Amino acid sequence: MSSESPATRALSGFSEIADRFDLCLCDVWGVVHNGVVAHRGAIDALVAMRERGTSVVLVTNAPRPRELIAAQLAMFGVPQSAWDAIVTSGDVCRALIQARAGEPMYRLGPDRDLPLIAGLDAPEVQPEKAGYVLCTGLLDDETDTPATYADLLTGFAGRGLTMICANPDLVVERGGRIVPCAGSVALAYEEIGGKVIYAGKPHKPIYELALAIAEEKRGAPIARDRVCAVGDAIRTDIAGAEAFGAAGIMVLAGIHAQDLMEASWDERHGWFGQQSHRPAYALPHLVW
Repeated sequence: MSSESPATRALSGFSEIADRFDLCLCDVWGVVHNGVVAHRGAIDALVAMRERGTSVVLVTNAPRPRELIAAQLAMFGVPQSAWDAIVTSGDVCRALIQARAGEPMYRLGPDRDLPLIAGLDAPEVQPEKAGYVLCTGLLDDETDTPATYADLLTGFAGRGLTMICANPDLVVERGGRIVPCAGSVALAYEEIGGKVIYAGKPHKPIYELALAIAEEKRGAPIARDRVCAVGDAIRTDIAGAEAFGAAGIMVLAGIHAQDLMEASWDERHGWFGQQSHRPAYALPHLVW
């Protein structure tokens, strides 16, 4: 990172900058909920944004269709008044799979992600017969690591198979614990020479889809400098925001909480300066 990058501005709440943005692209897991409970302050902030004219699109690397995320949010008690639309890496991933219709696929991930391929022409086969690999996660993210699949990945790389990664996140917080995601497997695959196509953040297609949906709902174009992106991960949320031309807003109490929550703001600024990307703004939790 350049030493000339502007310092991150500390916020006590989103209301301090609300008038600067017409669209908020908000991460879900780590900001709105932690996989166990929803964060009431974040919900109230999103509702307040919409009441004041800022559109809210929830953008998540969940490898599932948006309808399932909406159902999950409802289960957590998140009202529909907190968002205008939802875009998932699963939505982008389904388009990538459709482009390979009929090609034999090996699916690496838990069965809870099966809705991702429902209705698609994506015949599942054993590893040795696969034409490409779909990675939605680890079979057991409580115990497995990318090393668990070392032999499998080596075989795929040796045959030159492309992996579609449905969730570029390396890790996620689940009820205070950090567990690995599909992105960690994809990274391990790249490190041994495998080719990976990523469906979600920080890559542009998911942001472009979110912006297009927001503009359609508002009935008018939205300038990039009127877009912000809230998230808890430097590698996906903040890097993706910067690449898309949006203002990155970092929630500290997510996957980087161990480094940031107990630190002073001077220490936080030092930490940001050591990262690949620096957020424009930061606050402990998303609140109004």
